[in-house]
Amino acid sequence: MKALNLVLKAIAVLLLVAIYFPTSAAKPRVIVSTDIGGTDPDDFQSLIHYLMYADKFQTEGLISSPYGEGRKKHILQILDLYEQDYPKLKAHIKDFPSADGLRAVTKQGALDRAPGKGWSKPSEGSRWIIECARRKSSQPLWVLVWGGIDDLAQALHDAPDITDKLRVYFIAGPNKKWSADAYQYVAQNFPNLWMIEANSTYSGWFIDNNQEGDLGNEAFYEKFIRGNGAMGKDFGNYYKGSLKMGDSPTVTYLLQGDPEKPANPNWGGSFVPLKHSSRRIFNRQTTLADQVPVYAVVEWVMQGPDQGPAHDKPVLWLETENQKFEGYYEGNGKYRARFVPKKVGEWSYVITSPVTAINGQKGQFTSVAPWPGAKHADDISPLNKWWSDNPDPALFMGASQGALTVGRFREAFLQDWAKRWAWLE
Repeated sequence: MKALNLVLKAIAVLLLVAIYFPTSAAKPRVIVSTDIGGTDPDDFQSLIHYLMYADKFQTEGLISSPYGEGRKKHILQILDLYEQDYPKLKAHIKDFPSADGLRAVTKQGALDRAPGKGWSKPSEGSRWIIECARRKSSQPLWVLVWGGIDDLAQALHDAPDITDKLRVYFIAGPNKKWSADAYQYVAQNFPNLWMIEANSTYSGWFIDNNQEGDLGNEAFYEKFIRGNGAMGKDFGNYYKGSLKMGDSPTVTYLLQGDPEKPANPNWGGSFVPLKHSSRRIFNRQTTLADQVPVYAVVEWVMQGPDQGPAHDKPVLWLETENQKFEGYYEGNGKYRARFVPKKVGEWSYVITSPVTAINGQKGQFTSVAPWPGAKHADDISPLNKWWSDNPDPALFMGASQGALTVGRFREAFLQDWAKRWAWLE
């Protein structure tokens, strides 16, 4: 009996170890798709953040994706810094992956946005998503999308069988604006994809409400980051070190809580089911009287000369706020432009095109909160496993819907990160 009791106690200890110190097999399988080096330098900050927690993940891929001038070399640039800090990190936790191991899974994704149909040609990155998703595993593959969703759209187009193997956390908002065509393709054709679409929740990471003490955006850098290791020295090159890191909620989402339950409180935000993705289609130029939900896909369909079959070459550009978005010819004399308003307000736009019949057309519209708004005939639905920003007014931070579901954990996740920066002193 005494021997049996000892065996039972040993089993109990092993169970506790398994619960509190999970094996590498229990670590989330992760691919990061990033536009690092592209339109916003915050991806450099978030990649440094991710690498400082790389012991917590099975990193299966780091993909350079649209939009902008970002390329694979920008990921490798940060991995070179990580390699310099690797000995100090590994001295604290042995599970940190080597820089060479991470370089081996760093891939180049698409160089340009998807055309109007939402997909184009496979890239090294899209093929890698497929390869990883098809591996035999009892775990899903988490795809953290920090830039355009184009490579994911291409992978789903080429291999729809991977749909149920994926868990996607998409930092949408401005990234959705730059990949509206790929987004609408995914939403229309993969209603059973498991997706978190964070259009504004992510901003709870960097809205500090002028926080006093060491946890303000500038103060945190000065207190905990500046000069600590190669990564700490580089961090100051982006926003002068002030925390932006709009993609980092995808990282903290996998660090704390149950990621399979998006409605639960979590460092990376909590979300509500999204049953329809708002869309508005206009067969005319719009006016300020035309209201659309913020973050909705807005489409303008114009008539012009018949150019034969549809093709993927841009033939028009919608210009707003000094930014241009390609539009395409769809056949039968039909031309279409898409845009996603990333904020509430009044918008003006103008169409430029070598096609005389549509060149110079212009208009305005108004985007309103909350997302996704009331159901509309133009919406993309149903969405069966989609989650998005909580519209509860109490969870707004300023104009940012759902942001408090991240912001209320600011002290916890920043203090946790500060401990790791101390390892690099």
